[in-house]
Amino acid sequence: MAEKVEITICLGSSCFSRGNGKALKAINTYLEENNLKDKVFFHGELCTGNCAKGPILKIGDELYEEVDPENVIELLNEVLGLV
Repeated sequence: MAEKVEITICLGSSCFSRGNGKALKAINTYLEENNLKDKVFFHGELCTGNCAKGPILKIGDELYEEVDPENVIELLNEVLGLV
């Protein structure tokens, strides 16, 4: 990974109440345990406008719907090449 991978988690009330609060913790733990904090720009935003399909996570330009703490780890493994 030459440049940082941008990961944006929706922290709007709908996504947060549907589980992105737990996904947020899972992602932070994952990045720390895999020594990826320096390779990833991880941040939140208030709303992506996709509330009905949430929780939402964006990696680069790709939008992922219905993210939960379990499938977010699989997703990160695939995207970050740790499978």
